[in-house]
Amino acid sequence: MIQDIYPRIYHNEYQDVKPDDHDFILVFDKNTVLVRFQDGKLRYPALKEMKGFVCGYYYLFSIDHFRYFLAFPGNECGTAITIDGYGYENVTVFRTALSRHTAFAGITAHHLFNWYRDNRFCGRCGSELSHDRKERMLFCSECHNMVYPKIAPAVIVGVLNGDKILMSKYAGRSYTNYALIAGFTEIGESVEQTVAREVMEEVGLKVKNIRYYKSQPWAFSGSLLMGFFCDLDGSDEIRLDTSELAEAGWYSRGEITLEDDHISLTREMIMKFKSSF
Repeated sequence: MIQDIYPRIYHNEYQDVKPDDHDFILVFDKNTVLVRFQDGKLRYPALKEMKGFVCGYYYLFSIDHFRYFLAFPGNECGTAITIDGYGYENVTVFRTALSRHTAFAGITAHHLFNWYRDNRFCGRCGSELSHDRKERMLFCSECHNMVYPKIAPAVIVGVLNGDKILMSKYAGRSYTNYALIAGFTEIGESVEQTVAREVMEEVGLKVKNIRYYKSQPWAFSGSLLMGFFCDLDGSDEIRLDTSELAEAGWYSRGEITLEDDHISLTREMIMKFKSSF
């Protein structure tokens, strides 16, 4: 999956440091990122390539000994950042980019970019938030509110019916491949209850024997995905929620033509069923 970057090591401990010339700088504009391609691989600008811009930089994380920082155009950088040889690409490029650790760094940085962008002011009293120097946290000096990065729990569900698995396609989304039932955990429910609720809401099926498989940080939606397999309980007649799904159906192993993309928990779970479940 996208976070599996071994033998490289991801260090997310916060540091109150400034970038040096060789540190990588992530520059985002909404859902696009400033990159170039070298030998087919993604590359981010280093600080030394941004000398003409006056920006604020936030430390993000390190991979091995390489440090990554976030630059904010707009309020903290008066001019849009453009660098010869670089261009803005949609962040979906991280799904297919060569150099796995570089793609993981980019989408994780975008998760933090969204958090910093959306939390400039205190949601309790409206005062401007400040950066803490000891941990990755924003705080309000007026009402002492503390704001941490938002991570939303969500589930991916492989519903099994004997030798078949339920696969679906999203409605109204750019991603058009087959996927599994998925959804966010609501206030006051366990993730197991989320599994049962989402399956009932999206395809009108009851499930049993809910069992945990694996988790994945999924920065594309700011989520922590938790994968579950479960068994059909009762009728296999699908009642589709067309506001969420374009289609859904039962598929045997021989009918699955997807290949492992080495990116998503959804695809890994489908491949798990196809090969050996």
